[in-house]
Amino acid sequence: MHSPNPDMSQLFADRQAQRSTLHNRHLNEQFVRVLKTIGYDVGFQKGQYLYDREGARYLDLLSGFGVFAIGRNHPVMREALKSVLDADLPNLVQFDVSVLAGVLAERLLKYVPYLDKAFFANSGAECVEAAIKFARGATGRPGIVYCAHGYHGLTYGALSLTGDSNFRTGFEPLLPGCTSIPFNDLAALEKALASREVAAFVVEPIQGKGVNMPTDEFLPGAAALCKKYGTLFVADEIQTGMGRTGRFLAVEHWNVEPDMVLLSKSLSGGHVPVGAVLTRKSIFDKIFNQMDRAVVHGSTFSKNDLAMAAGIATLDVMESEKLIESAAKRGAELRLALTRMVPGYELMKEVRGKGLMIGVEFGPPKSLRLRASWNVLEAANKGLFCQLITVPLFKDHKILTQVAGHGSHTIKLLPPLTITEEDCGWIERAFDDVIAGSHKVPGAIWSLGKTLVDNAVRRSA
Repeated sequence: MHSPNPDMSQLFADRQAQRSTLHNRHLNEQFVRVLKTIGYDVGFQKGQYLYDREGARYLDLLSGFGVFAIGRNHPVMREALKSVLDADLPNLVQFDVSVLAGVLAERLLKYVPYLDKAFFANSGAECVEAAIKFARGATGRPGIVYCAHGYHGLTYGALSLTGDSNFRTGFEPLLPGCTSIPFNDLAALEKALASREVAAFVVEPIQGKGVNMPTDEFLPGAAALCKKYGTLFVADEIQTGMGRTGRFLAVEHWNVEPDMVLLSKSLSGGHVPVGAVLTRKSIFDKIFNQMDRAVVHGSTFSKNDLAMAAGIATLDVMESEKLIESAAKRGAELRLALTRMVPGYELMKEVRGKGLMIGVEFGPPKSLRLRASWNVLEAANKGLFCQLITVPLFKDHKILTQVAGHGSHTIKLLPPLTITEEDCGWIERAFDDVIAGSHKVPGAIWSLGKTLVDNAVRRSA
């Protein structure tokens, strides 16, 4: 028998050397192989910054896929969660209403005064599932329209709105009545809505997979078309919301007021999963329209006190530290610094984004020597070039980044909104050094490229 061990820090210390063994045996051994292959199995420890087992400091530009907007282990968040546990609150009394859920709903809805009601869930994907149900229930229509290259989650309804075949293959057939249109194509959207059978248009204001930007006409035009044809406009702000783009919601950049807004990731503070669907009262009232349907949709854990406290604490930190304004300022500075590199490097194509959601795109070079090396990588695996940037950023400069999607030539930066001027300088110098190295053929980076090509060939064989 195991003796009770409530000291999680001691448990972490005692077992951290076995992390790979534990995952190989009991969890996803393929992911362990990926980490070892690319040299990322450094054994991260703790802190606002990441530290490996040797004590080296890393700058995390993934922020847990966007959940650590207020940084890791923020003291306000820690104290809020401790206070819930210490208070011995009457948590999850299912035949009662939660005080903390009421407070969090009130706080969130102040940011979107055109919406009236909140529904809480445990994750972003659950919010998408709720939005599908709410839209169909409120309109009586079956259809859902979404954009190609978008990402909305991996549960069955959310996956039905995610066009990437890498995620869909092996799990079809998916939810019927879901139609894809190209992002930024208003004509295609109108054609899809004209049948008046579409319950909702679900869209990321800025697409996370690729940091694809809308034209200035697209979101306002889409909202107008939805209104014209009686379709609900659903903004998936799970990654873009909560200040990420320099506004509370990304749709604010285009003066759009959706019928539903989906939030998660940053709302959690990185500690307790939580999601929120913010919606118009007219929609909410058609779902929960009488007493015997008061629980027609819900979730056992969705309004638990720890999750609600995490959301409240996140808003407290964002407001007191002016993180939305900081995201706008730091993001503009960082995009400008990276954009200034583009003319000097033929492999750099474009830098785009809003606030601290930034995409750095690479493309085919013009010079013959570089083009030949690029073509070898692309033939082995589309998008492989970006690994020649992300791996040296990690190994040589202690910066953790990600490629923005399968087969993508874009590296995505999604740092905490607490990022400092010093951090931005660190990013700028690191990118400049690594991108300069990628233009030297032969060179260390292209030796890495040969290794990656050999691995890709072996996998395909």
